[in-house]
Amino acid sequence: MGKRKQCCKAEPKIMVDFRVEALVSVDARGQMVLPKELRDRAGIRAGDKLALVSWIVEDRVCCLGIVKLDELTDMLRERLGPVLKEMR
Repeated sequence: MGKRKQCCKAEPKIMVDFRVEALVSVDARGQMVLPKELRDRAGIRAGDKLALVSWIVEDRVCCLGIVKLDELTDMLRERLGPVLKEMR
């Protein structure tokens, strides 16, 4: 059997800063709590929608990230907008 690639070893093209912000636990129902200080710093409020983004290496989810849905939508519009205009 071949050696597995180390999870999350490859660096994304743009990474401004990377840090462990908090350690959270997952309860028996699969729920976790984001610490208040982190929610405040990230501008996350009750009712906000968050996208859970996975990084997959060799068919295995190895890293997870959380992105505010509004931010993800803006990123997709920025990337796909020119492509969609060309298709018209």
